[in-house]
Amino acid sequence: MKNRDEKRKDFEDLKKKLEENANIFVTSFEKLTVAQDFELRKVVRDAGGQYKVVKNNVAQKATEGTPVEPLLAEVRGMTSLAFTSGDPVALAKALTNYARVNSQFTFKAGMVEGRVIDLQGIGDLATLPAKEDLYAKLLFLINASAQRLVTAINGVGRNLAVVLDQGVKENKFKQ
Repeated sequence: MKNRDEKRKDFEDLKKKLEENANIFVTSFEKLTVAQDFELRKVVRDAGGQYKVVKNNVAQKATEGTPVEPLLAEVRGMTSLAFTSGDPVALAKALTNYARVNSQFTFKAGMVEGRVIDLQGIGDLATLPAKEDLYAKLLFLINASAQRLVTAINGVGRNLAVVLDQGVKENKFKQ
C-alpha cells in the first residue's frame, strides 16, 4: 500500500502530465486480461503515447483549474488515460484499432489540441491520415506547382531556340 508521500508524488506526476499533453483520450478497460493490458500499453507506446490507469477522484482533483477539467468532470467506472504531446491522429488510430479487436476497451471522451471532442470526433480523427502523410502531400502540391512553372519557362526558351535553329538552317535570316 502506498504511503501519503508516494500518493502525493503520483498526484503531482499526473497533474504535470495532464498539463503538458494537449491530446488526451479517456478510456474504460473493464475486464481486460493482463496480456491484453500489456498489448494495449505496447500499442500506445508504439504510437508515441503514454497510458495510465487513474482513480476518478484523483484525476478530477488533478485537473481542477486546468483546461482538462471538463474532460474528466463526469467520469464514472474504471478509467484510464492515453495521452501524447505528439501526433494525436497516430494515437487515436492505434487506440481505435485496439478497441475493434478488444470490445472490453472503450472510449469515454477525448481532448485534442486543448479542445474536448466526443466519441464521433475520436472516430473521425482516427480516419485522418497521419501528420507526416499530410506534410508529404502538402510538399508535393507545392513542389508540383514550382515544377510546372519551371517546365513552362524552360519550354518557352526551348521553343525559341528551335525556331532560331530552323531559321538559321533554312537561311531565313539575312546578314
